[in-house]
Amino acid sequence: MIVSRKILVTGGAGFLGSHLCEVLVRQGHDVLCVDNLFTGSRRNIHHLLGEKNFEFLRHDVTLPLFVEVDEIYNLACPASPVHYQFDPVQTTKTSVIGAINMLGLAKRTKARVFQASTSEIYGDPHVHPQPESYWGNVNSLGPRACYDEGKRCAETLFMDYWRQHSVAIKIARIFNTYGPRMHPDDGRVVSNFVVQALKGQNISIYGEGLQTRSFCYVDDLIDGFVRFMSAPRELIGPVNLGNPNEFSILELAQQVIELTGSRSKLNYHPLPIDDPRQRQPDIAQARAELGWEPRIQLREGLKKTIAYFDDYLKSTSAN
Repeated sequence: MIVSRKILVTGGAGFLGSHLCEVLVRQGHDVLCVDNLFTGSRRNIHHLLGEKNFEFLRHDVTLPLFVEVDEIYNLACPASPVHYQFDPVQTTKTSVIGAINMLGLAKRTKARVFQASTSEIYGDPHVHPQPESYWGNVNSLGPRACYDEGKRCAETLFMDYWRQHSVAIKIARIFNTYGPRMHPDDGRVVSNFVVQALKGQNISIYGEGLQTRSFCYVDDLIDGFVRFMSAPRELIGPVNLGNPNEFSILELAQQVIELTGSRSKLNYHPLPIDDPRQRQPDIAQARAELGWEPRIQLREGLKKTIAYFDDYLKSTSAN
């Protein structure tokens, strides 16, 4: 039996946050969704607004928040290069000051606090696949550093609040995730390819398309979040959460073109600065400690994602 708790989800109107809120509401928890709507959208949580155990608050996590909660999921931060490079100073502030504010809240309320960290911690890795013990290869001066280093600093803060103040923390390193409610213009590879294919546009390939990624469907990832948060207090992480099946960007493009029935061609562009060549999680710890591994594989997940974007594009073009 699940005991109802008061749970704060920052970034709750975003792609991952809205799915997490949905699961927590369905489990019977009282959910406070906080988002400044920079990349989040009311559309993502519209179906939850009528639920008696769901509340939305427009708020920026760089400002203090005074609420009473039992658990905090800290997801607030733009997560795609297009968005986090738009205002890099604010991105770093969101990761660092946001972490300080949420850790301070957790310390005061004695809440358990979850940090949505990232595989970008590993940078352009020299170790493959990437275990949690790998320290990474990150350019601290590059255009991606606002996100990479912001998240690395947030992890440092979480560990120091745990050591110094005994705050109950959980650190999850999230690898590429996709699914319904992704922002159509966020520049991520799955949403880019799907939207371009559905519109009959050419597919934008950066570099030669031989760089690899591992794609986790959103439902699997959220299951990992909830399992990790409910795991024993001493399991603090970091824990990798992602799908270990590795695909080249070209393989992804070919699957999207096939599943959409598109006649899109491939259009090659220069590789962005510091774009990782390989990205694959070692999830041995998640398997052993959480009994978790992804169940939805790429083809099945792409079908669901394509169906969502097909409906989304039709509804927005009609308005």
